[in-house]
Amino acid sequence: MTKANLSKTYNPKDFEQRLYQEWMDKGYFKSSPNPDKKPFCIVLPPPNITGQLHMGHALDHTLQDVLIRWKRMDGYEALWQPGTDHASIATEVKVVEKIRKEEGKSKYELGREEFLKRAMDWKDEYGRVIVDQMKQLGSSCDWDRERFTMDQGCNEAVTEFFVKLYEKGHIYRGNRIINWCPDCKTTLSDAEVEHEEKDGNFYHVKYYLKDSDQYLEVATTRPETMLGDTGIAVNPNDERYKDIVGKVAILPIVGRELPIVADDYVDMEFGTGVVKMTPAHDPNDFGVGQRHNLEQINVMNEDGSMNDLCGKYAGMDRYECRKELIKDLEEEGFLIKIVPHPHAVGTCYRCHTVVEPRLSEQWFVKMDELAKPAIDILKNEELKFVPERYGTGTYLQWLENIRDWCISRQLWWGHQIPAYYCQECGEVVVAKEAPHKCEKCGCTEFKQDEDVLDTWFSSALWPFSTLGWPHNTEELEYYYPTNVLVTGYDIIFFWVVRMAFAGMFCMNETPFEHVLIHGLVRDSQGRKMSKSLGNGINPLEVIDEYGADALRFMLITGNSPGNDMRFYFERVEASRNFANKLWNASRFIFMNIDDEIMNGVTRESVEANFTLADKWIISRANRVAKEVTENMDKFDLGIAATKVEDFAWSEFCDWYIEIVKPRLYGEDKEAKQTALYVLTYVLEKILKLLHPYMPFITEEIYSCLPTVEGSIMVSEWPHYKEEDNMAQDEAMMELAMDGIRNIRNARAEMDVPPSKKAKVIIIPTEEKLPAIEAGKDYFVTLASASEVQIQMTEENVPEDAVSVVIEGAKIFIPLDELVDFSKELDRLNKEKAKIESEIKRVNGKLSNQGFLAKAPEKLVKEEKAKKEKYEEMLKSVLERLESIEAKIK
Repeated sequence: MTKANLSKTYNPKDFEQRLYQEWMDKGYFKSSPNPDKKPFCIVLPPPNITGQLHMGHALDHTLQDVLIRWKRMDGYEALWQPGTDHASIATEVKVVEKIRKEEGKSKYELGREEFLKRAMDWKDEYGRVIVDQMKQLGSSCDWDRERFTMDQGCNEAVTEFFVKLYEKGHIYRGNRIINWCPDCKTTLSDAEVEHEEKDGNFYHVKYYLKDSDQYLEVATTRPETMLGDTGIAVNPNDERYKDIVGKVAILPIVGRELPIVADDYVDMEFGTGVVKMTPAHDPNDFGVGQRHNLEQINVMNEDGSMNDLCGKYAGMDRYECRKELIKDLEEEGFLIKIVPHPHAVGTCYRCHTVVEPRLSEQWFVKMDELAKPAIDILKNEELKFVPERYGTGTYLQWLENIRDWCISRQLWWGHQIPAYYCQECGEVVVAKEAPHKCEKCGCTEFKQDEDVLDTWFSSALWPFSTLGWPHNTEELEYYYPTNVLVTGYDIIFFWVVRMAFAGMFCMNETPFEHVLIHGLVRDSQGRKMSKSLGNGINPLEVIDEYGADALRFMLITGNSPGNDMRFYFERVEASRNFANKLWNASRFIFMNIDDEIMNGVTRESVEANFTLADKWIISRANRVAKEVTENMDKFDLGIAATKVEDFAWSEFCDWYIEIVKPRLYGEDKEAKQTALYVLTYVLEKILKLLHPYMPFITEEIYSCLPTVEGSIMVSEWPHYKEEDNMAQDEAMMELAMDGIRNIRNARAEMDVPPSKKAKVIIIPTEEKLPAIEAGKDYFVTLASASEVQIQMTEENVPEDAVSVVIEGAKIFIPLDELVDFSKELDRLNKEKAKIESEIKRVNGKLSNQGFLAKAPEKLVKEEKAKKEKYEEMLKSVLERLESIEAKIK
């Protein structure tokens, strides 16, 4: 039974890395299909290979690890499937910048093949960083199964997905308005555009009718796009403009003729009711233009500068062009006015450059039919969000209003689109491999589309591509659909929506049963952590100072599903203090154990000797295990953790350990054996309940617990046991504890030191008499009682005894045993002087006519209430003084 004892002080650095390596060496994180167990699978949201572990990752990964460790202990075949994401745009930007800085070259100078080699080198070098950091946090992923979104298997899955979608008519190539980032020089999906409130203007411009002095007043926030105007639109029901529909307006400066069309898109109530149409630079104008056959004129280059169609403005940056154009409009009499107008502007989610809507030939996924099954699984409750509002809100709203998804990106790093162009006739062939011969013209030369797919296209397949799809693997059969997806609310539309429709399309099953949503980790002031604010907190630095367990516990106990949380170092310190408390309590228990005392001790051998406190703590531990499991089942992980902490700190350490000390220090061997049995039994439960949250400290303590063997990681999760349910004993003990608390409070109010003992007289009701008798000795141990006297009437209770009342009993402490009267007299005289001073101050205010005349009625009432309170307090102090002075005489 003898095991190594815990070191004297709690120092996470002594064991955290050692224990993680032991877990790895023993294969505790590994998972394989097991017909004898139920599967439980979580796929890790793959972090970018450009990334460092930030506090959002730390929260996200801790939540997942808590669930995985819990289910592993609870008998499930638990797989946490890890991997990293190639992060197309983000990685390409990093690699391009690295090459430019180190070699002064562009990616085009290197060529595609060499550039991709450099990008893969980047992945090999930096992709390991975040994985190593996850290990420091304690993440128990099956690292032997680690995947990468561009590995061979994932690439095969992406190609299969694209071809299947194309063959079913869900993918097409066409000229559409897309979001274009002039800095990244690529398209963006709607989900990759962030909208920021920016100051802007409405520029009101005269558009004259052809051969007329009559003009239309047109307002625009982007005057530089005027150069691409090809029409004017009004609402067909707008009486103001019925006579001009079908006529022609002239584009200022340029002189182009613009047909005037009627379309329901135009809002008669907004502005002047006249809208200029720029079909190549606005998605709504594009739709109107298609309905009315308006010309599409693209006036911008990929870098946001004006192109050769812009005359004197060609080559200018879009904002420089805006200034010059407004200046020219004003000089030539076309500018009516400029009205300030703050509005939401779309920006690139990566570089925050203002996005330019632009007509471009791209690949798109038609989303109307694909969205329906993803909607149905939510409505049929096959997919559930925690909290529910994110399902009925963000998820459903996005799917019900979804537009076609632009999936092509003008980048090199990513999955190259599996579309091939015949170099003779231009025939497009979408296939898993390059065709050998064109079926249309017989040519054997094909060139693959140079664009790559949106990062989220491959991420959409993550729950099943990582398990072997498109092959029907044993893992796919066993683990899919996965159980829980843990992610932030900020990528529901980026990722969750796409996994849902991809899962239904490829597997005809929801990819996960639950989506557990968490919020952002903000700084102590509630601000989003960012480089620009300099308020980011590195989780690894926190781990280095406080240990991984303290960080994990702080993140979990400060979190509730779907809500943002604030990071406070004070709370990390509190978590470390809890770990230290648990360490010291465990060490105290171990120091009192020896082989002779515990040899042959079983539940049956000590149960007859259980005291009220023993039964209470066992029953409470049993109840806590039940409540914690119920909370975890509902994903209330923070509430569950707090319940374990409260039980371990308050009930076990502060109450039970103090109660059993006399038995541990006494000569009664059986009493000591019983106490040690209960201590180790309950400690084992606490460690197991805490393990998912604080894996390192619980493993280190568990390894020293002489009553167990093996690792806590693979031990059995504590469930409710009917034989440990002793509700009546719980209630009896709670009554004694309530009395002790009240006595402590009364003594504290009178500044009586714990070392000063005093007699305690308890008068219970008949109903509570057994409980008081059973808990009598605890008043001596924990309430500084010199003796405890139980009686059924108040006979012989001193008149001046301090009294406290609890449910079913009155408790009295004779004052002369409790108080040093001379000291109490001094204290009360000081209290009297203080109260009299306050009364004098209040009376001064209330007798001041100026104050009464000028002060708000509410303030006057408050001062009067204070006077009444102080006078009542003075009356009580004077009565006490009179009583004590009488005793002294």
